[in-house]
Amino acid sequence: MSDSDLRTHAEEVHEQFSDQLDLDVEDVEERLDTLVNEYKVPMSEARRSVVNTYLDEAGMDRDQLGGGSGGNEQVQVSDVDSPEEWVDMRVTVVDLWDPRADAVAQVGLLGDETGTIKFTKWSKSDLPELEEGKSYSLRNVVTDEYQGRFSVKLNRTTTIEELDEAIDVGDDSVEVEGALVDIQSGSGLIKRCPEEDCTRVLQNGRCSEHGEVEGEFDLRIKGVLDDGEEVTEVIFDEEATEQLTGITLEEAKEMAMDALDTTVVADEMRDDILGRYYRVTGPTFGRYVLADEQERLTGAVDADEVLIKARSI
Repeated sequence: MSDSDLRTHAEEVHEQFSDQLDLDVEDVEERLDTLVNEYKVPMSEARRSVVNTYLDEAGMDRDQLGGGSGGNEQVQVSDVDSPEEWVDMRVTVVDLWDPRADAVAQVGLLGDETGTIKFTKWSKSDLPELEEGKSYSLRNVVTDEYQGRFSVKLNRTTTIEELDEAIDVGDDSVEVEGALVDIQSGSGLIKRCPEEDCTRVLQNGRCSEHGEVEGEFDLRIKGVLDDGEEVTEVIFDEEATEQLTGITLEEAKEMAMDALDTTVVADEMRDDILGRYYRVTGPTFGRYVLADEQERLTGAVDADEVLIKARSI
């Protein structure tokens, strides 16, 4: 990362805490530089870590953190390309689904003419309810990113104003087809960090940010489709994984409990779907296509050919 980019991130973090802490931009930049250039931490994670440190020093909750005194930029969905930025948006509520944690009041999908993005509204923010199909002006929301997927968070500093005009929603989905030639590590029955504003997959019972925690079970498949010319990495969430494999979360937990081993779930899924042809439709985040819809096509790949392809990926 260039010195100018590092400085820009440092200045933005400094501005967020300028009213609460006596900070020098140079100190912020040094912290970021150590994480990014010495420890090779991605900037998104480095910035999150530094912000969390200053939140602790200031005795603040994340949703007390504003965008700084300079005001927020009005952005479209396609403009969201980095975390920890405070922005304003004009969007339509495309979809709402049931929150998985009591700390979350609403979760769903927002959209404008450039595409769609996930949003989370925290229970303690005490904000008005968003209604599916209605358009809103949202001021002071914060961007987030995990594994290349961007989202926005509504917090107690966010203001919500319903719009009289309708915001058209563009379709940013892609369609890919191919044989499922690999199921990557981290697939099957997994555990995620239960901490608020964190969905990281645990490794040996530990979250990379929150340490050792009691995780919450989830289903996921990280697969690779090969159409004969190029490969595409696809992520199937819990709902898509259940549709793809016919295995529900409760069934997966029972399988793991009976075998005293969570890996049996991925093995069972692999036997059923590996080498089959699929058509997958969904948005792209980073290098992944997120499966909103999937369809099994006719045909299958020879097992030896699948193994060769998987080893080459």
